[in-house]
Amino acid sequence: MAKNAKKSTTATKKKATSKSTNSLTRSEITDDDVHEWISFELDGETYTFDATWLMSNWTCIYGNGCLGIEENPAAEAGKGCCVHGAHFTDKADRLRVEEAALHLTDEEWQFRNESIKHGGPTKKEEGDWVTRRVQGACIFLNRPDFHSGAGCALHSASVARNISFLDWKPEVCWQVPIRLDYQTDENDHETNILREWKRRDWGDGGEDFHWWCTEDPRAFVGDKPVYVSSKEEISAMVGEAAYQRIVELLESRPKETYLPHPALKRRPASD
Repeated sequence: MAKNAKKSTTATKKKATSKSTNSLTRSEITDDDVHEWISFELDGETYTFDATWLMSNWTCIYGNGCLGIEENPAAEAGKGCCVHGAHFTDKADRLRVEEAALHLTDEEWQFRNESIKHGGPTKKEEGDWVTRRVQGACIFLNRPDFHSGAGCALHSASVARNISFLDWKPEVCWQVPIRLDYQTDENDHETNILREWKRRDWGDGGEDFHWWCTEDPRAFVGDKPVYVSSKEEISAMVGEAAYQRIVELLESRPKETYLPHPALKRRPASD
């Protein structure tokens, strides 16, 4: 399971050609971006976790103040981080999503007819398979004017059926903003590194974003730490055994004041 996730963290970047000249205050990573890490060995591999990120109260604020990832803040547009659509990690990822799309109804999916008209919700673009875009965002993203409400059609429909959204959504869509990197040294020893997805992980296109949620205090308003609220995602990325081990280590730490997430000390981006 963890092996599949490893591939998915390297094939999801969206590149752009220009930097934003926006005069508004942007979210950003500064030199105060200090994090604590926990590392352990398991089944012959090394696992390293960003403890500061996992202990933070970051939460997705889509529909509740998310400014989106365009050059200017656009909370009212309801596009979140779905502007560029999703890049698939491999054929299996694409076929799984295409199969899930067949189960969506007009009541659940605003752009179902657009998908039918174009022969499906995916296409090949510059050599990569991606979800189609409609009206400036992913074809699966229902907009605020849709009668069933805004948000990912795959996510809401899977949850309504008591199906894990991990089974229906593109891998990148359920992973972000958690990222799994891995390194293999000259002795073929593998190190797995789980951390927050930073602006730079989007490639050159990330420089254009007015706002990115892991940099800005407005997204750190959850009532649970990330390692609890994102249990399903983290377990799928690193495997259940590694997840249980990091939980043990996090929860056995002395009850003291931990290093706060650096985003909490920054000024929020302009909205």
